[in-house]
Amino acid sequence: MSRTASKKTTGTTKKASRRGRRARPPELIVITGLSGSGKGTVLKCLEDLGYYSVDNLPIELIPKFAELTRDSPNIRAAALVVDIREREGLQRFPAIYKRIKRQIPTRLLFLEADDATLIRRFSETRRPHPLGTSRSVARNIQEERKLLAPIRELADHVINTSKFNVHELREVIEETFGGGRDQSRIMIYITSFGYRYGVPPDSDLVFDVRFLPNPNYVPQYRKLSGRHPQVARYIRSFPQTMEFIERISDLLIYLLPHYIEEGKSYLTIAFGCTGGQHRSVAIAEEIRKRLARAGYKVKTTHRDVAKAG
Repeated sequence: MSRTASKKTTGTTKKASRRGRRARPPELIVITGLSGSGKGTVLKCLEDLGYYSVDNLPIELIPKFAELTRDSPNIRAAALVVDIREREGLQRFPAIYKRIKRQIPTRLLFLEADDATLIRRFSETRRPHPLGTSRSVARNIQEERKLLAPIRELADHVINTSKFNVHELREVIEETFGGGRDQSRIMIYITSFGYRYGVPPDSDLVFDVRFLPNPNYVPQYRKLSGRHPQVARYIRSFPQTMEFIERISDLLIYLLPHYIEEGKSYLTIAFGCTGGQHRSVAIAEEIRKRLARAGYKVKTTHRDVAKAG
């Protein structure tokens, strides 16, 4: 083979190699959701993970940004925030989003939180809601939910941040978008609740424990909660209680690896009784202990325990 031919062959090989590396274009993450739900925290976390990040990019510039992300040799992944600050421009976002998904691999992350949590966050930060101050924060939140509903329907990931502090939210984002996830690090949130106050809307799994004997009818236990040792011991004294705990623990330990395999970063498990004071609280605490012993990171909350009176 001649030297010229050899050089041509080598050059062709290098070009093909470069094309092979670019055959998998960068990914674009679009972050949206309710004001106060943590979009800024998520954007900063993605930036720390190496994403080229832009906040509040005008709707009309998103296709150009996607094009630049796809073609730039220096961007391996990008993230941008689109939210209610765009006002009427949000109506054009669904069509734009479908178009950019044809240009570049794109995922839509929608953040939300419970009304009470959002109201508390606005109160703590003393920042006005982006929809203005002419009506209450609660009314603005309801209006924002309505305006963002069509975008939420497009989401690849919906995360309710009510239960997370800043550090826990970063953990979820790192697990979901950081790659190389440690499968044992799924975050498990166990909550107790009372059916009279409604089922927690962000629950992944819900178990009804109203079939268990109710300590509310035992005078000395009525004012206590399921966290009190005497109440917990009373609930555990019934054979159906211990059988339920054993069966549910076995079921969850069987299910969790499958949730992890499907890419689940966190799981919310809810146990409900009538008022959310006794049975659901005690069962939630018992299941937490079982899952913790199995090596999982578990956090327990009792939504309605303070409402009983």
